[in-house]
Amino acid sequence: MTLSRTLTPIALLLAGGSITALTPALFAQEAQAPKKVYPPIATTPFTIGAFEAALRSDTQTLARLSPKTDPKFDFTPGGREAERQGDGYQHIGDLNIRLKSGAGDWQDFASAHARKAIRVLPKGGRTIAAADITASMGAGIPLKVERRWVDEKGVLALRFVLTNTSKAPVEVGALGLPMVFDNIISDRNLDQAHESASFVDPYIGRDAGYLQVTRLSGKGAALLVLPEKGTPLEAYRPNLEPRDKSAVSIFTDKSQRGQTSEGFYDWTVASKGFAEKEWRKAGEQWNAPTSFTIAPGASRAIGVRFVAAPSIRGIEATLTAQARPVAVGVPGYVVPTDLEASLFLKAPQKVRKIESYPAGALTVTAAGSAKGWAKYNVRGVAWGQARLSITYADGSVQTVSYFVTKPLDQTMADLGRFATTKQFFDDKSDPFKRAPAILSYDREADKIITQEPRVWIAGMSDEGGGGAWVAAMIKQLDNPVPAEVAKLERVVNETVIGKLQVADGPTAGAVKKSIFYYEPSEFPAYYDKASNWKSWTSWSKKDSGDLGRAYNYPHVAIGHWVLYRVARNHPGLVTQHDWRFYLGRAYQTTVAMMRDAPYYTQFGLMEGDVFVDILKDLKREKMTAEATEMERLMKGRADHWASLPYPFGSEMAWDSTGQPEVYAWLRYFGYQKQADQTREVILGYDPTIPSWGYNGNARRYWDFLYGGKYPRIERQIHHYGSALNAVPLFDAYRANPADAHLLRVAYGGLMGGITNIDQNGFSSAAFHSWPDMMSWDPYTGDYGMGFFGHAYAAATYVVQDPQFGWISYGGNLRQTGGQITVTPKDGARSRLFVAPAGTWITLASGKISSASYTPTSGRITLTLDPATAATPVARVSVETTIQGGRQYTIGSGTAERGAKAIPLGAAPTTVELTPN
Repeated sequence: MTLSRTLTPIALLLAGGSITALTPALFAQEAQAPKKVYPPIATTPFTIGAFEAALRSDTQTLARLSPKTDPKFDFTPGGREAERQGDGYQHIGDLNIRLKSGAGDWQDFASAHARKAIRVLPKGGRTIAAADITASMGAGIPLKVERRWVDEKGVLALRFVLTNTSKAPVEVGALGLPMVFDNIISDRNLDQAHESASFVDPYIGRDAGYLQVTRLSGKGAALLVLPEKGTPLEAYRPNLEPRDKSAVSIFTDKSQRGQTSEGFYDWTVASKGFAEKEWRKAGEQWNAPTSFTIAPGASRAIGVRFVAAPSIRGIEATLTAQARPVAVGVPGYVVPTDLEASLFLKAPQKVRKIESYPAGALTVTAAGSAKGWAKYNVRGVAWGQARLSITYADGSVQTVSYFVTKPLDQTMADLGRFATTKQFFDDKSDPFKRAPAILSYDREADKIITQEPRVWIAGMSDEGGGGAWVAAMIKQLDNPVPAEVAKLERVVNETVIGKLQVADGPTAGAVKKSIFYYEPSEFPAYYDKASNWKSWTSWSKKDSGDLGRAYNYPHVAIGHWVLYRVARNHPGLVTQHDWRFYLGRAYQTTVAMMRDAPYYTQFGLMEGDVFVDILKDLKREKMTAEATEMERLMKGRADHWASLPYPFGSEMAWDSTGQPEVYAWLRYFGYQKQADQTREVILGYDPTIPSWGYNGNARRYWDFLYGGKYPRIERQIHHYGSALNAVPLFDAYRANPADAHLLRVAYGGLMGGITNIDQNGFSSAAFHSWPDMMSWDPYTGDYGMGFFGHAYAAATYVVQDPQFGWISYGGNLRQTGGQITVTPKDGARSRLFVAPAGTWITLASGKISSASYTPTSGRITLTLDPATAATPVARVSVETTIQGGRQYTIGSGTAERGAKAIPLGAAPTTVELTPN
């Protein structure tokens, strides 16, 4: 689809709002367009610790916060201070309060809503600036509100003191500190955005919570916002109008939101007042909503500090240096019930107790300590969201959010079964001739989506419509089921080829935008009259037949490539054509993309890693002419990307979609410097945080508009970017196992992408993170793109961590004497990385039951599952990924297509890997 630079509200879009195609060149033109001139704002500059800063002279709100190491960069939108000076624009230093006195209703007060002159207070000592801002909070507030900016031993602190000036107790049911950082991409081209803008990620962990503000480039210092005593990060509330329009909110920011600007959030200290109103229909919040009461004449102090971390990788060390609790989950915070997970804690206070909510959902057992870290064994018991509340000796509470899943082999089976049964569409009377198909699904209505005004959702293409069948297909890569493969082969041969993809002629291999379309003259009685079919999203037959959107081609290439792999490695499952047919079709799709959709191929494409594997398979199969031509085409793309400072363009102003394919081809063609830069950019929007939701959650906040049932601009949790962006980070880690940060982020994204799958196998596009919803979207949408990343990268990692000792990501590990044994529990059990040896073991067929590694000798022993009818032979490859790493010889089998083919028997088979 083609999208505008700044998205209007979805109601306007679906009512016929105009949306035009945008390019990086167009972004640059917009950046140079004349802008409205605003009167300048006077500021008072000062220097503190690692920062150069400034306050507005009239409001004493923060107008600049720049690292001394790069004073041209500003974490705040200081360059927009003049245009954001009026009422309704929030700044750091503002305050939002919801309170009630006695039995009255909740009342709202906000310092930015209708500003009044502040009363400047004496500064002196460590106080940089101080003011009584009560008048600006609004008439009738029963509190005096004083604000101070303080130099706390070289750290900038923002503090408020709330004093009850009434004669009755005041209950504060909501209190929020606006956190306004420069996440605005509007009026910037991609290079400017990467050099000037920041993204914010929250750890909503109560007294241990914090915000991390990182640059889009991934370079330089990061900013941490840390709580002072009595200022828990209980919730993270967006500053915008509530969904319920009957509720009038003054806690809003007037800045335009859209694809180029996510908007701003409140550091929310108390949230009961929202939970009783705007959030009353929402799912479980990250933390239990609370309030606090201020007695007559009493005061309550709150505050946060702004601290510089030297780099993204230095965030946890900075937290420790600031005497903050640090939690590290291994392999993360998504815990299948058969996986032995660990939680490592480092805190200045001793742990008093750890509690699970819901009770019994998680079990936690102390397991000793090492190098300042306390270790706890964590086991998942009850499926779904859970959290651990860790109470320290000083009474402070840290929460860590977990998600418990089924064992991953069961999760894979659930998804495959649901997609090929509940989502299988075989209505021969369908006027669009989509049968057989695997179509999008509405979990709320529990039915297949056969029509939608956003026509691609019901049309098997684009992301919102292709996700359903792509998920079902990529699931077969390592977990093929005969009945599922048979249905998918029908889908490809009867529907994809010839209906979605041009079968023959000069445009053979090209892919349409949608099989479903809106053409009332052709089908006057088909379309639901209650739906709005008058917007641009209701493509006509002609528009749906357009071949020029390259983003659609990887989906079809995956269909062909997976059937090739299954046919080649699992005899008897694929019956309609041989492996040559499907690999040839995958190649044809690639060439057609370059021929018929050349514009968008200048960008990286979601699931684009599949093209690298298609090329490698062409080489392995000695299809030399095809491999040579494909390599030529792909090198042209890589050469172009290598010439750009930030080669991450998209049909969007900024995107987290293309980086994985850009990285893959840069690595393939030897552009290591540019690949490393791509890796760092990914880390700029992909954090490691003690929460199943935000750990490895690659930033995405607009795709509910195009693939969700509830379309709105909103930070999405585990949209497809999480698992897709994990793919290059895994590769980067295997090339440098000393960088554990890469593995932690990657595994967070890999496992985050499993939480979308419910207990019956339905897969949601993403989780609605705003506290008024806190639930999975009911549409499958574009989930399949993310599941491609999970299935493609699923593996077990054996690591000797300098802090935590021998650990495993994805498996259960035992250390017996001088031998390390791991039992893989990942969803594939066909890939294993032994980090100390730099050894990457992959199986094109067969599964690893267990593996042992002897560090002194380097010997690796694999125990493989017994043979099945579809898997009589294991195909094992071994690769050394680090310079100076050990080279291995596989002790048995026949060389075949770059692997060793090892016959399997009725009992487990042992394979020895001997270091040379």
